[in-house]
Amino acid sequence: MTKARKTTMLIVSAILVLATVLAGCSSDSKNKPSPSPSSNATNTPSNNPEEPASDVWEFGSEALEFSMYGHYSWYDVPAWDSTVAGRWLKENKKLNITPISAGGNPEQKLSTMIASKSLPDVMWMDRGADVERLREAGQLVAFDDYLDKYPNLKTWMGKDLNLLRSSDGKLYQFPNWYTGRANGNAGYVINKKIYDELGQPKLETTDDLYNYLVAVKAKYGDTVVPFDPDLAKDSQGLGVLYTAFKENASYTHLHANVRAVPQGDNLTSLFTDPTFREAQKYIAKLYREKLITQDAFTQTRDQIEERIMQGRVAVYAGANPTVVAMNAHQEMVKKDPESGYFMIWPIHKEGLDKNKIFPGTYTALGWNVNVITKAAKDPEKIFAFLDWYTGPEGQSLLFFGPEGKNWKGFDSEGHPIFTDDYNAEEVLELQKAHDPIMWNGNTGFIDPAKMKYESKLPAHEQNWAARYQSEITWPTQSNATEFINLVPQPDSELGIVKQRVDDIYTQAYAQSVMAKDDAEVESILDKAEKDAQAAGYGELLEWRTVEWKKNIEIIAGG
Repeated sequence: MTKARKTTMLIVSAILVLATVLAGCSSDSKNKPSPSPSSNATNTPSNNPEEPASDVWEFGSEALEFSMYGHYSWYDVPAWDSTVAGRWLKENKKLNITPISAGGNPEQKLSTMIASKSLPDVMWMDRGADVERLREAGQLVAFDDYLDKYPNLKTWMGKDLNLLRSSDGKLYQFPNWYTGRANGNAGYVINKKIYDELGQPKLETTDDLYNYLVAVKAKYGDTVVPFDPDLAKDSQGLGVLYTAFKENASYTHLHANVRAVPQGDNLTSLFTDPTFREAQKYIAKLYREKLITQDAFTQTRDQIEERIMQGRVAVYAGANPTVVAMNAHQEMVKKDPESGYFMIWPIHKEGLDKNKIFPGTYTALGWNVNVITKAAKDPEKIFAFLDWYTGPEGQSLLFFGPEGKNWKGFDSEGHPIFTDDYNAEEVLELQKAHDPIMWNGNTGFIDPAKMKYESKLPAHEQNWAARYQSEITWPTQSNATEFINLVPQPDSELGIVKQRVDDIYTQAYAQSVMAKDDAEVESILDKAEKDAQAAGYGELLEWRTVEWKKNIEIIAGG
C-alpha cells in the first residue's frame, strides 16, 4: 500500500464519521473520562486509580512548546493555528507546536538534520530502518520511565506495547492507530442497480463471481467495468481475491514486508505456494476475458474514483474500498434512490468455510509512530501531551471538537456523551480537517465510541461505511501482528536481498496476471522462484522465520 493511501484509509478505518444527528442523547453528565482498556490491557494506574505521584506533570498546567516533523514526501505538519483542535489546545492547554517541513524530500531532510545536529523535538514516521538509525546514533529518548506516570498508552495497548521495543529492550516509539480489536475495510463493493438488473444472483463463491462478471460484460459491454481491483500494482483487489482460495489465507502474505507463507514452523516461498498459484490462475482468467479492467496496473486514483462515482463499475474490491464507495453511494442515491453501492460477505472458493475467509488484515501496532529526540528540552512533558492526546479527552477533541457543543462528559463506559446540539456535518468537517494532526490515534477507544451510537440508528439512517464496517469488514479482517518487524535494514546484506526479491515479485506478479493460460502462469512463477532463490530469498526467509517466531513468543506473553 502506498503511503499516500494510508492517510485516506485513516478517514474511514479509524476516523469514520457519525453522519446522522444523534438526537436525544443525554447532555447532563459531567463525568470525567474513564478509559475502557482493550482486552489485553495490563494492570496500570489508569485501571486502578490512585493519587498521582508528586512528580507527574499535568498537561496544560504550564506552557509547552516543541517542534514537530513528518518524515514523508506527501505530508507536512500543518500550522498549529490552522485547526480547531490546535487553536483550542493553544488557548486552553498552553500548547504550541512548530511545524518543520520535509520539503518533499524526507530522506535528504533527515540526513541534513542529522549532519547539522538540528533534529526536531518530535518526529512522525514509519517504524523500521529510520527509527533504528536514530536510536543507534543515540538520538532518541526512551519512554520506559514515563509509562506508569502517564498511563493511557500502557492501559490501551497492553502487552502488545512490547512489540515496539528495540533490541536494547527499551521503548522509543509511540504508535498511531494501535488497537486490540479487529478493524479494517478490505472487501467487495457491489453496484446495486446493476445487481438488481441482473436479477440479484447468488454472489458467494469464486464461481459465482466469475459467472456474475460474465453476465455483466454480456449485458453492458464496454460501458461498465465488471471488476475493478483498485491499484493492482499494490495488490489491492487482486490480493483480496487471493484470500478467497484458502481458509485463513492472509492478504499480508503478499506484502513487501513479508512475501512469505507460513508452513508449520517456517515461513516459505510465496512463489511456490499452491494457493497463490491457484489464485493467480483465476485472476489471469478474469483478465484474459476482460472481466478485470485492462489498465489495472496503470490506472490512477482519479480514474478509479471517477468510474465509481459514475456507477460504471459492477464489482469494486480493494484493501480500503469504503471511502470511495461511500462518497459515490451518497451522491448516486440523491439522483436515483435505487442506485448506489453495498458490500457483501467475502467471496470464497466452493467448499471452504466462508467464516474463515479474511480479505484484509490489521495489526495491534497500527500504522506509524512518534519518536522524541534528544533535541527536546522537555521530553517528559511532550510524552505527557502525547499520552493525553491518545486518551479519551484528546481523541474526543479530535473527532468531535472541543467539549461542550457536540459532546459533554463521558458515560460509565468511557464513551463521550453526545448532546442534543450534535451537528453531524460539523463533525464530518472537523474530522477531515483534523486528519493531518491525528498522530497517535487510539482505535480501541474511538471505534466503540462511534459504533455504540451508530448501531442504535435504523439501518437506512446509519452512516454507509459504519454500517458495513460493523456488519462485514471488521468481522472479516484477520490479526497480522505476528508478521510485523520482518524487514531487514535496507543497507544490510539481507536488505539488499529483500529489494531484489521485491523487484522479482513485482515483475512476476504483473506478468502472471496477464498470462495467456494456466501453463504460462506456472512458468512465470517457476522462473520467479528460481531467480529469487538465486538472489538469496532462502536466507531472507530463514531470517524472517526467526523474527516471526520472536513475535509469536512476545504476543503469547513470553
